[in-house]
Amino acid sequence: MRAAAMIMAMIAVSACAPISPERAADRCEDRARAAQGPEIGLRMGANSESGPFAGGSISISSDAIMGRDPVAVYEECVFDLTGELPIRPPRLRDI
Repeated sequence: MRAAAMIMAMIAVSACAPISPERAADRCEDRARAAQGPEIGLRMGANSESGPFAGGSISISSDAIMGRDPVAVYEECVFDLTGELPIRPPRLRDI
């Protein structure tokens, strides 16, 4: 019982550990890209067992729905994770 409590405490403490600025930038770039607008994915192909297949997906983030600026989303995210300003500008896709 005591060992389980110790493990849970160690997990909780490690979850609060500071994140590196590079890791924060990578995570926040993903969020900023999602804020640029809907993401659409399409899949098509064929295999020898089931034959042809097709599928698709559409996703949109709450930041995109609210019309938030992706750069502002990036900067706020990095600050929330590290307590510091970003070390580099975000690398976003062209729309």
